[in-house]
Amino acid sequence: MPLRDTLARVDEDLAAGRVPVARQRLRGLVSSFPDDLTLRRRLAEIYRLYGEPAEAGRWMYLEPDRDAAETSAFEARYGTPAQRMRALAWRGSESLAPTAFAREQLEAVRAACSDSMGRPVDWDAVPSGPKTDSGNNPFVDFLAGAGCLVAVVAFLAIWVNGRVALFD
Repeated sequence: MPLRDTLARVDEDLAAGRVPVARQRLRGLVSSFPDDLTLRRRLAEIYRLYGEPAEAGRWMYLEPDRDAAETSAFEARYGTPAQRMRALAWRGSESLAPTAFAREQLEAVRAACSDSMGRPVDWDAVPSGPKTDSGNNPFVDFLAGAGCLVAVVAFLAIWVNGRVALFD
């Protein structure tokens, strides 16, 4: 479906109160046209309707008139440069960005990611980032393992009891 037709459907969905459907259509459009800042802006407006400042900040990140609180929420949710690169969903070179501000933002995020990864990265092969510690307590891990062991032993005990009862 052409861009204009899909945008008309988004407007119809919003007018009919089908905000989730409009959001999904816009997400698809941003995926297909990542360098269209107008689509990103409209998607940010939808997330404002949901009360999602981090997602609104995500889609307004390349705009000079972005809200500082939304940008902070985005940066807090996507804490590493690699996570921000993936979240921005950009494809191709920064030179494809339609504004100088957007180019600068994309270059800064990519440079920060390259620094954190210790190697050059680009937008077409966004790294998954370093492994992070899950934060689990060793005692909690032990309890989980012990719980699984108890469940297996209980299952085997019931199975053996059933087999014995079957042949008695």
